[in-house]
Amino acid sequence: MKNISSLTGKGIGVAVIDTGIFPHVDFDNRIIAFQDMVNKKQQPYDDNGHGTHIAGILGGSGAASHGRCRGTAPQCDFIGIKVLDRQGNGNKEHVLKAFQWLIQNHKKYHIRIVNISVGTTYRSDGDHRILIDGVEKVWDAGMVVVAAAGNRGPAPGTVTAPGSSRKVITVGASDMLSARYGSSGSGPTLECVCKPDIVTPGMRILSCAPQKRGNLYVRKSGTSMSTPVISGAVAKMLEYDPSLTNVEIKMLLKESAVDAGYPQNRQGWGIFDMQRFFQAYHRKH
Repeated sequence: MKNISSLTGKGIGVAVIDTGIFPHVDFDNRIIAFQDMVNKKQQPYDDNGHGTHIAGILGGSGAASHGRCRGTAPQCDFIGIKVLDRQGNGNKEHVLKAFQWLIQNHKKYHIRIVNISVGTTYRSDGDHRILIDGVEKVWDAGMVVVAAAGNRGPAPGTVTAPGSSRKVITVGASDMLSARYGSSGSGPTLECVCKPDIVTPGMRILSCAPQKRGNLYVRKSGTSMSTPVISGAVAKMLEYDPSLTNVEIKMLLKESAVDAGYPQNRQGWGIFDMQRFFQAYHRKH
């Protein structure tokens, strides 16, 4: 068995649907495509910082921090898709356009994973269903879709869309689960599906910031920060075995999660563990 710390996710394309992506030194030359659904700019940028932070957790090389802020899959390829404006606001039309672009271009850019650290709740069942249908088409096209549970918990029914899709892998924050202080989104969904699927820490995570602000790194908290940890782990797994399907990846995550003692609609299958994730793969192969 290979040492998983040596696996990098090299060559695995990961789409980051967010506020954009700044060409941070930790991303080397790995931003291979950029689509701006908001302002239609051609070159990668991030006027908010959220997307850059997410990308750093997922696959930053840690070059500017001597490896201290290294992401989970530090040699993956990034495909940045901007759907949120500088305030972090957006609309379902921009997200749906991103989904359509992915379906049309995922083979061109070898996109295997889609990280969605954004979400919303809709009062209209129709708007909610449109977003769910859109993300499930991305999943059905073969991509591993990893989405945040949102930070509107701990009350039941607070998982945001598109993370509320029964198909995608929905991620909560393991250190934001307590009934009194936790804000990690809880299930069930409108369709009575247990969510999230898995949890991992999301509090005060240090990661990349747009360098124009003077700081190379910044701390942020939320299920947004938990989500790219799972996306990066999936990138490492697909580097190890590119033949795995999105359903097989989801089952490996389920089998390897560690029960944290919370109800399923709070913690899903449990806390993510990288070593157990790869051990589950080897038991099957």
